[in-house]
Amino acid sequence: MFEDFDSQLTFEQVYPDDKRGFDEIRAFLHRNELNMDDHAKVFIVVRDEERIVACGGVADGIIVCVAIDDDYRGQGIALSLASALIHLANTMGYSQLFIFTKPENEELFSGCGFYSLAQVAGQVVLMENSATRIRQYMASLAALRQAGEKIGSVVMNANPFTRGHRYLVEAALSRCDWLHLFVVSEDVSRFSYTDRLRLVREGTADLSRLTVHEGSRYIISRATFPCYFLKVQNIVHQCHMELDLTMFRQYIAPPLGITHRFAGSEPHCIVTNYYNQNMREWLSSPRIAAPPVAFVEIPRIKHQADYISASKVRALLDERKFDRVRDYVPETTWRFLQDSLMKEYA
Repeated sequence: MFEDFDSQLTFEQVYPDDKRGFDEIRAFLHRNELNMDDHAKVFIVVRDEERIVACGGVADGIIVCVAIDDDYRGQGIALSLASALIHLANTMGYSQLFIFTKPENEELFSGCGFYSLAQVAGQVVLMENSATRIRQYMASLAALRQAGEKIGSVVMNANPFTRGHRYLVEAALSRCDWLHLFVVSEDVSRFSYTDRLRLVREGTADLSRLTVHEGSRYIISRATFPCYFLKVQNIVHQCHMELDLTMFRQYIAPPLGITHRFAGSEPHCIVTNYYNQNMREWLSSPRIAAPPVAFVEIPRIKHQADYISASKVRALLDERKFDRVRDYVPETTWRFLQDSLMKEYA
């Protein structure tokens, strides 16, 4: 704990193993109309004696949950808190740093070297500690641009790659001149990002007119779309979805010339189903200042009476029904499961 240089306020770091401390932070955030980010690794809390008057957290390269009591705004606390959070994130090794915060904090973090990437008016702004990194990413995408009138895109987690994923890719390819397939890079799934990317590449290696892209922090990540990973089914934050789709339309689709985005229908997962609905709206909405992208939903295929899904495969693995897994995955995924997972269940 250390004292703030110009007041009697104190700053302290609070970690997840301090349940009482995190409960206190959660209550303070709720009073300020914010939810706790359960992926935060540490919080900086500002106290006036025992009372919390401000806080902010650091997740995986993201500053989150920045809140300041109304009575303490305009007293220099915000700048001190922002500086402390940035320094803490740097000491944790995060050179690429994002901030997901309320619009009223944009000017504050702009003064600390952050630049706005996208925002949902009156709701949320996403900022990054670089004025050029997103442009460099766009240039790397532009180098992979392909000719054609209809350029498609698919974004998938593939946890793991199934026959359903393969069908989606084939259906999308039949409807466009070239397809760009992005694999979500956040490493929070049962199968690692390295393995998921490998399975997608192996499972589509025989297909032409297809580019498989590594994921990035700019597309369905905890920075752009935190509720996708939280999987909170009773509070789906539409602003998170709008922010992610704004990023896609402004920074990813234009350099590749993407005109269409394809996704499988989602009969079970509330978050993914609602995301599909939002894609239908926001990919073409005039409220986003970027070329429109047509959304195409492909009906999910079934095996017998069951929809094919990665969650179904994971459930069968947990139930040790290995003979049934093979019906849901392509041969490349099946060989991977045999080699790397079946031994664990033997």
